[in-house]
Amino acid sequence: MTVSQNQRAASTPQEEDASPSHAGATHSAEHGSAHRDADHPRNHHDGGHGDGHHGGDHGNGHGDHAAMFRDRLWLVLLLAIPVVIWSHHVQDLFGYTAPTVPGRELIGPVLGSVIFFYGGWPFLTGGLSEARSRQPGMMLLIAMAITVAYVASMTSSLGLFDQEVWWELALLIAIMLLGHWLEMRAIGQARGALQALAELLPDDAERVTGDGTETVPLGELVAGDVVLVRPGARVPADGTIVRGSGDVDESMLTGESNPVAREEGDRVVAGTVAVDASLRVEVTATGEDTALAGIQRMVADAQSSRSRAQALADRAAALLFYVALAAGIVTAIAWTIAGRPEFAIDRTVTVLIIACPHALGLAIPLVTAISTSRSARAGILVKDRLALERMRLVDAVLFDKTGTLTRGAHVVTDVAVADGTDEHEMLRMAAAVEADSEHPLARAIHARAVEAVGEIPTADGFRTMAGRGVTATVDGHEVAIGGPSLLRERDAEVPAALAERTRPWADRGAAVLHVIVDGTVAGAFALEDEVREVSRQAVQQLHDAGVTVAMITGDAQQVADAVAAALGIDEVFAEVLPEDKDAKVAELQSRGLTVAMVGDGVNDAPALARADVGIAIGAGTDVAIQSAGIVLASDDPNGVVAIRRLSAATYRKMVQNLWWAAGYNLVAIPLAAGVLAPIGFVLPMAIGAVLMSASTIIVAANAQLLRRASLAE
Repeated sequence: MTVSQNQRAASTPQEEDASPSHAGATHSAEHGSAHRDADHPRNHHDGGHGDGHHGGDHGNGHGDHAAMFRDRLWLVLLLAIPVVIWSHHVQDLFGYTAPTVPGRELIGPVLGSVIFFYGGWPFLTGGLSEARSRQPGMMLLIAMAITVAYVASMTSSLGLFDQEVWWELALLIAIMLLGHWLEMRAIGQARGALQALAELLPDDAERVTGDGTETVPLGELVAGDVVLVRPGARVPADGTIVRGSGDVDESMLTGESNPVAREEGDRVVAGTVAVDASLRVEVTATGEDTALAGIQRMVADAQSSRSRAQALADRAAALLFYVALAAGIVTAIAWTIAGRPEFAIDRTVTVLIIACPHALGLAIPLVTAISTSRSARAGILVKDRLALERMRLVDAVLFDKTGTLTRGAHVVTDVAVADGTDEHEMLRMAAAVEADSEHPLARAIHARAVEAVGEIPTADGFRTMAGRGVTATVDGHEVAIGGPSLLRERDAEVPAALAERTRPWADRGAAVLHVIVDGTVAGAFALEDEVREVSRQAVQQLHDAGVTVAMITGDAQQVADAVAAALGIDEVFAEVLPEDKDAKVAELQSRGLTVAMVGDGVNDAPALARADVGIAIGAGTDVAIQSAGIVLASDDPNGVVAIRRLSAATYRKMVQNLWWAAGYNLVAIPLAAGVLAPIGFVLPMAIGAVLMSASTIIVAANAQLLRRASLAE
């Protein structure tokens, strides 16, 4: 529910002391044997490059980077057309004569200068930043190459040197801009976890005064204030219920689907929603002292605790920088000593220009763009390129239980009746009573009964009994459904045979509800969070790949053990408090494991941040989605297996492309340096450019093969 929806709900006329309209409060109180997780997040932000990679534009988001590279690319391409057409080298290469136009000799110097300073500015500033930080990489290599090309071309245009390469400069900058535009689009770092957390809070609150209530901004609330939270509205601050009782939806904090019953004396936290009744809450914490603010701090801490991974292309470019620089220096010295200083300059310039990796500039971003597109079609949203790259190294996957491995909704798993009771009749009566309740457990009982008996009678006098259960009259019989509190209140004794049947249900953590007809226990239901079949498939496939599978939950140990046994989970972390979830990730990492965390609630977000790879289930909360590096559009855990396969395929293509790109330079640099000049072969710069283009085509074609990668078993 959005803030605006909360406000509309809060403004609906309703008496603040109205009693609950359905059995929500009752069922939650009695059936909540599982412990609830409650508070947490993460904002997975590793960055895409080493420091300085994008020069002076680092302060902006990657969306701004993409737009900047795109805009510069289109202008450079437009200006490059006349530069290439009127280039003497290109005309000689392709055997044509460009039209004679006034001032054609100025086309190269004028447009080339605009291309250099406007199109090349990100690389110049990025190269300067890398030089200052003493971490040379692709940006410095590009900056050095385009500067050498520009100086050589300008001095040639002024008649001081004979090595004009305006067309090469234009195409070089255009290709580098294209590569970085693709890269920025692929990275897509826009993250809004902290903002999403803030949006869980309403804009204002209803503070109780001696004359009624007043609407005040959240900033005016102080500890000790009493606020009125109407049905459907969000709790504005941490506090304790001092009047009223009812269900509270904590799913935005816990990722758990079922509302939790809260009554006087219970604690509620900011951002949760009062489902079915008005509550008066005494504020105990506001602003930075709330649990939600603590979650925000945990997100930030988890982010800052992570080291920035360096992209593979940057490492290759850094190595190539030293190779190119060394080759240029050796070339200049060697030909100067040989008594050919002009040839030395010509060869040195050629080496530096050819060494700039056109293909290397596209090798990684092209694969990334294709892999993210491929993953999107499979329902996998890659928000962090490095998270996808790391996924192939994961050897432990930690799943949140509810909503991930299980459906997050209870179903009736067992039905038992007392001796002498007709099961069909008991189901009819139970379904009639639960028909008027909107509580998830009531819906589960109603659905099971309708499936078994078909038509059901109409109940009269339906009412809820807070903390105990629900009751109604069916065909003249008083029928009540509830848990242990209901049995105690009515001094109802469970028959020995029925108790024997239900004991294993309770032992495995199932919610057990009894049906009492005219004061006598007639039967019972076992309700459990349903284990999903696709979860079994996912766990098995991960095991086949040699990956350890663990599960973490706030549920009771017996509940977690039952789910783990059903799925073949290797390790279980049960009854884990929200603030301890990321600690469990750290514990796995301390064993030397590379961990992927899969979750769907705000309380999962710090663990998502701490993990080597954070994967959010798309059906989860906005904060969990914003916090993760990878998001599954569906709640199918098989997506985790698909991500791992895509990661391995993507890495293979990256390595192959890097070898292709580097292989070109291994051959082209010695030839450009003139190692075969003694036998009469000198690699012309124009031919080197053609070879660069061929290398780029090979890299692009190889990347396209990633579209055929199979992500299914």
